[in-house]
Amino acid sequence: MRHSATKAARTGACVCVCGLFTMLTAGCGLSSITSGLGSSVFGSSSSQSSPPPAVNEEQLLSAAKSDSGSASAPVGEIAHGCPRLSVSPHGGHLTIYENGRAGDGLAIMHRGEITKTARECQIEPGRVTVRYGFSGRVLLGPRGHAGNVKLPINVTVTDAKRARVTGDTVSVDATVAVDNPIGYFSTVRTVTFDIPEGTRPGEFEVFVGFDQNAQGAG
Repeated sequence: MRHSATKAARTGACVCVCGLFTMLTAGCGLSSITSGLGSSVFGSSSSQSSPPPAVNEEQLLSAAKSDSGSASAPVGEIAHGCPRLSVSPHGGHLTIYENGRAGDGLAIMHRGEITKTARECQIEPGRVTVRYGFSGRVLLGPRGHAGNVKLPINVTVTDAKRARVTGDTVSVDATVAVDNPIGYFSTVRTVTFDIPEGTRPGEFEVFVGFDQNAQGAG
């Protein structure tokens, strides 16, 4: 009886530990930051209250360095009232090749990846301001050179019908070396746009993604 009770206790403890591990790893595997940046990442703040910015470059950079996953799912839902933030289709990666050798794996100079996203917003009558951020990494390829790598990013805001409302172009920088072939980048920006009468902020969406027309892209 004593042996059976001890065995049962050990089995129960194992189940609890395994369950806790599953919960932790499930949280760490999220493609977008859903904790550690404050609840305003997924909500909206009115003009009457201005909490400290929850989206910042340091936390995004730290998240990119600690996770090798990719960002593909939109952040938030329409019900939360804040425009969603998504990585644009085919925009999560960018591979740069030597001139005239696009598609040749041995001619890759470097590859960029967006791995983390986060956003918060401030909603006012007729307009919304979205503070968004994203981070990721740059991998040095077989034909790459050590030093600073600059990659172009396109930002597009669309309405409920996926019509373009506004946009921007930015660039991200990362430093890579032969003995340290992975560099990381992080950036935070804001975009403000008008919300027509009869529409909701959550119907809009902010897309970020690498410019696939960059020189050497393939």
